[in-house]
Amino acid sequence: MKKDIHPKAVPCKIIYQGKVVMETMSTKPEIHVDVWSGVHPFWTGEARFVDTEGRVDKFNKRFGDSYRSRKK
Repeated sequence: MKKDIHPKAVPCKIIYQGKVVMETMSTKPEIHVDVWSGVHPFWTGEARFVDTEGRVDKFNKRFGDSYRSRKK
C-alpha cells in the first residue's frame, strides 16, 4: 500500500434513535442511521407478506396457456 493516501480509520459508533447500537471502525467517529437490523421487520420476524396473488398465478392470469401453444 502507498503511504499517506489512505484515510485514517477511527473507532466509530453507529447510532440509532440516540442509542449506540454497534461499534466498528470507519473514517467518521459517528454514523446516525434510520434503520438497522435490530428493528427491520425482515430481521425481527415481523415481516408481513402482502402478496395475495402469487407470481405464477399472476402470470397465468395474464397470459393463460397462450405461451405454451406458440411454436418455437
